[in-house]
Order: sequence, then C-alpha cells, then structure tokens
Amino acid sequence: MKEFVLIFRTSSTPAAPPTPEQAEQMMSGWMNWMGSIAAQNKMANSGSRLGIADSKVVKPGNVVTNGPFTEIKEFINGFIIVKADSVDEAVEFAKTCPMVTGGGGNVEVRPAVSPENNN
Repeated sequence: MKEFVLIFRTSSTPAAPPTPEQAEQMMSGWMNWMGSIAAQNKMANSGSRLGIADSKVVKPGNVVTNGPFTEIKEFINGFIIVKADSVDEAVEFAKTCPMVTGGGGNVEVRPAVSPENNN
C-alpha cells in the first residue's frame, strides 16, 4: 500500500465568510468525509489546516517575504495523507472531498515518495 498526499487548494479571494450554520455544516461534512477514510483504515495522517497569518516565504539570497504568495489565484489550505493501493483509489477519496463537492476548491493528489525516488 502506498501513501498519497491530498492537498486542499482554495481561492485566494473567497466569498463572504460563512454563517455559523454554514460553518457547522462544512465542519460536519469534513469530519464525516475524513471519518469514512479512517473507518477503512486508509488514513495515514490526518494532516492539518494551514494558516495564513504570520506566514513567510524564504527565497534565495536570504530574502524573506510575507506569505502565502498574494499574486496567485489559489493557495494551499491544508492536507491529509491517505493509504491507497493506487493513485486511482486516492483520486476516488478526493472526488468525495467537501472541498470538491461544494467547497469551491480542488484537491491535488500526489504520491509520497522516498528520498531515493525522483519521480
């Protein structure tokens, strides 16, 4: 079984903040989705949300800027790591992610590889 990182991307210009009821519904959807993966013993790491405040980008020449990149249209909102037999199985998890089914974002699926693997 291989590990795949599911990277959650959202627009850098989100719509109005959700109401408390919408936020509760979104959180419930995420918990149910992640719980379904864990129930299959396919959750390798429940990952984390990634904050925006106090973020920095370090560039060559010791240049440090505020981050995340403001010039991009979307940014990484968080990630989890799943166990799957193939990238196709990992994609099936991503297809049912609340980010895709109604969250206005997308999920990037990438294999986690060893340092020796350059693919």
